[in-house]
Amino acid sequence: MEFLLAPENLFILVTLTFLEIILGIDNIIFIAIAVNKLPQAYRRNARIIGIGLALIMRILMLLALSWVLGLTKTLFTISGLPFSVNNILLILGGVFLIVKSGAEIYSDTLGISDHNNQNSNQEAVKRGFFGAIIQIALVDFIFSFDSIITAIGITRFLPIIVIAVVISMIVMLLASEYISNIIRKYPSLKMMALAFIFMIGVILLADGIHLEISKGYLYFSLFFATAIECLNIIAKKNSRT
Repeated sequence: MEFLLAPENLFILVTLTFLEIILGIDNIIFIAIAVNKLPQAYRRNARIIGIGLALIMRILMLLALSWVLGLTKTLFTISGLPFSVNNILLILGGVFLIVKSGAEIYSDTLGISDHNNQNSNQEAVKRGFFGAIIQIALVDFIFSFDSIITAIGITRFLPIIVIAVVISMIVMLLASEYISNIIRKYPSLKMMALAFIFMIGVILLADGIHLEISKGYLYFSLFFATAIECLNIIAKKNSRT
């Protein structure tokens, strides 16, 4: 415990926790969208179970560091480009996010909604509930590789990494509920969030085939567009008063 509370280790813990939260922004937005179509009574449980499973997976992956690092080893090459299990997972995850967010954008643009059907059909509600949990866990599994490899690069002291991951997951759970409520209240922000998830899918797919696209540009554009939209929302509210 004294070793953990040493100044240098506390600094590493704070730094790593901050990085884990930053790397989890795209995951937080996806969770908020994934549970939005569920009835109110099911949303919180879906978030808790989904993030809980994701936390268990991350800890298991940390305990199997050699296995995680082995996923980056080359399996085959195409046109001189090496492909590993990690590349394949990035490609599959990217395609999933593109299809998922694209379908949501399409249905929202045409005004197609299955909310009422889910409320009246208990079987559909259960399918949507378990589907949301599986989606949250799988997407977090894809996103986990970046955060875990980053954590390993900063420190090999496992307790610090586990504590940082647990704190980031708690922040993710709290933030996803708050963001989910905002997205539900302001549909224009939901469309922006879906576009963000779509672009994350494109970046994952590009990373999988060795095309470098900086996430920094994406995060900047998201924050800038969100700030502009928030100003528009405030201006509309003030114009009504």
